[in-house]
Amino acid sequence: MENVSPTYVNFASILDDQTRAQNLKTASMPFIYPHLASMPDAHLGKGAAVGSVIPTLGAIIPAAVGVDIGCGMIAVRTQFTLEDLARLDRKVLRQSIERAIPLSAGHSNKRVLDSAQPRVDRLARDAERAGFDPASYSKQWALQLGSLGSGNHFIEVSLDENDNVWLFLHSGSRGVGNRIAQRHIRVALDLCDKRRISLPDNDLAYLTEGDEEFEEYIRQLRWAQDFALLNREEMMDRVIGCFARWTDGEVRELERINCHHNYTAQETHYGKQVWLSRKGAIDASPGRPGLIPGSMGTASYVV
Repeated sequence: MENVSPTYVNFASILDDQTRAQNLKTASMPFIYPHLASMPDAHLGKGAAVGSVIPTLGAIIPAAVGVDIGCGMIAVRTQFTLEDLARLDRKVLRQSIERAIPLSAGHSNKRVLDSAQPRVDRLARDAERAGFDPASYSKQWALQLGSLGSGNHFIEVSLDENDNVWLFLHSGSRGVGNRIAQRHIRVALDLCDKRRISLPDNDLAYLTEGDEEFEEYIRQLRWAQDFALLNREEMMDRVIGCFARWTDGEVRELERINCHHNYTAQETHYGKQVWLSRKGAIDASPGRPGLIPGSMGTASYVV
């Protein structure tokens, strides 16, 4: 651990100069409490470095939360081992998953599937309670539930150190979450401009607790985080169905973990309630299971 400044603690053994400088800018904001922490995989990002944990008092930086609100991972440990699958053709499973789940940017379901309808209905009710219409951001939002997206999002079959088979995927709140984030990033910058607040970087524009703009962002942020959670659930249920057909047997879920790594939550730390934004970081509290995706082409981990 390295105490870079009174409000910046670094846990990364390798940290490039640009990422360090970006974290110092973020840590200089007056509402950081008690300190920003950079994780071992910290790297340059928008608003704040990816791999950052940012506790704030009375304010939130929307760009530091990230534009893929609620992005994260879900994994299911099955009863299968590597030996059980040795003679099966993995290409058949891959093609089945590709048919079941829309992949890549801009792709969505052609209709709301029966499995997704209860989740879509729940999100519609929650949006109404939050006082907004998600269709104002994306007309296709309901069809995006159960779709992967692009970039570093993935679906994979993984093995743990005991050769147990896990089903694993990484995705977030899709286009609707991105547009919610982009709107509130612009609102935060406009408010800082109107108030003549000097920022070390425009991407550090923030919303102040108590303002209507802040409350609106929190309501929509929480909705987008729930969308991401349910999106991963829907896709995992489809992956399990594909896997069951491929193995010609039932899949028993021995363990299921679903966690965000781009999100904000209210937590108590160092005696105060803070808005804790994790950007490319999971909650690794004692006893809480979590998932860490590898870089593209490398292994993922359960912790």
